[in-house]
Amino acid sequence: MNRPHALRRATVLAALALLASGFASAQDAPYPSKPITIVVGYPPGGSTDLTARTVATELGQRLGVPVVIENIGGAGGAIGAQKVASAAPDGYTLLVGASNEIAINKLVTKKVKYDIQDFTAIGLIATQPLVLVASTQAGPKTAAEFVQKVSQNPGKFSYGSSGVGTSLHLAGEMVKQQGRLFMTHIPYRGVAPLTNDLMGNNIEYGVFVLSSGLPHIKSGKVIALGTTEAKRALQTPDIPALAESPQFKHLDIGVWFALMAPAHLPKPVQEKIKKALNETLQSPDFRKKLEASGSTVSATHVDIDRFLAAEVAKYQKIVAFAKIEE
Repeated sequence: MNRPHALRRATVLAALALLASGFASAQDAPYPSKPITIVVGYPPGGSTDLTARTVATELGQRLGVPVVIENIGGAGGAIGAQKVASAAPDGYTLLVGASNEIAINKLVTKKVKYDIQDFTAIGLIATQPLVLVASTQAGPKTAAEFVQKVSQNPGKFSYGSSGVGTSLHLAGEMVKQQGRLFMTHIPYRGVAPLTNDLMGNNIEYGVFVLSSGLPHIKSGKVIALGTTEAKRALQTPDIPALAESPQFKHLDIGVWFALMAPAHLPKPVQEKIKKALNETLQSPDFRKKLEASGSTVSATHVDIDRFLAAEVAKYQKIVAFAKIEE
């Protein structure tokens, strides 16, 4: 081998060794070593976005890197969720998602290609109750009066939700199922037009997230018939839970928010994020901020995988009963 050729070969080998060393160092860098992105499947300003931004601030402080929010709206949260499901499982792309995009969308539309198994569940963040309301001219002011009036007039009345296959829609169908009521579901393109029609007495009943409906309840523009979780909401102890009525004793549905990562997230990374989330859930400042928005912050001991499995099973029954399909 001549000397120039040997020199070039040695130079190439040294460069390859240096490149390999740099790659190994990058691979071995402790997590996290760069900013983390939390995807939200909705535009800024909604309850999921608010939850995510509050979580992001706390996680960033505990993990020691910036945690930024990326809003990817569309398809009821499914576009953002799909991005996370397809991302590299390295802990740098996470999802703060609600029950709609994580658990419900796949059950009601074939357009959604991901499944809940395409995520690693980190932990439950918070829940929000829903509330069944009546327009001021509908008549009923209590759950008992509502059941009596609707059952005596099957098919005459309608209830509205923020869209087909949303948690609000499923809650309305649970009310129908357990109360043995016949009402027509009217899907709206969001909460704002539903609110307008309720306040204008163009529809008799509706389902809101409690935090969205509360200003209209307090102003007397709509009437709260009951919240949809098993117990009264901490924020509104004066509004009965529908489950207090005999017809709805098994009713228990709300909106929840969870921190998710792509499937196959390495265990050490998962544990590090989970530890930071659990510390966040115990932060008095964090709890105060979320509770002010109408949420109940999750306990740290919730088994998230068991929780999600139970929620999916519950939704499957409602979807089958109501024959919901988009």
